Amino acid sequence: MKVAIFFGSKSDTDTMKKAAAVLKEFGVEYESFILSAHRSAELLKQTLQRMEESGCEVIIAGAGLAAHLPGVIASMTVLPVIGIPLECLSADAKGRSSNGLGGMDALLSIVQMPRQIPVATVGINNAANAAYLAVEMLAIKYPELRKKLVDFRAALAKEAEENGGLGVDL
Repeated sequence: MKVAIFFGSKSDTDTMKKAAAVLKEFGVEYESFILSAHRSAELLKQTLQRMEESGCEVIIAGAGLAAHLPGVIASMTVLPVIGIPLECLSADAKGRSSNGLGGMDALLSIVQMPRQIPVATVGINNAANAAYLAVEMLAIKYPELRKKLVDFRAALAKEAEENGGLGVDL
């Protein structure tokens, strides 16, 4: 089982590492690539072809601003694509700041794909949820992964139950 993680800019690495961490936690093999839908379209196409040939089963793609990367990938493959809308940050005199739209531009670009070329979409910057969704998709086919996922969910429920009865002093 294999997942490919794509994102268009090196500046998105910290966010996309969250997807990789979840995949590692579940023992899911993955490869990651920094490729732009606009600046390196031919290389993107070649990489997708190589991923398909190597047995990739799910693609996670993060993009900001117009966020074309997940949709472009979906147009080039029949593999399921999970899009992560990324909030684009730019450096200013006081550090990092948003482009002003807080990732809503990317969210709307990814979630509003044309009919017949869907991209599953998670929340803004929520790379971890993209990986959890990829694990769920793979768990349909792989019983050992399904067991890990069921155990993980049971641990979440137990933790919530243990914390649920606690009084909270606000």
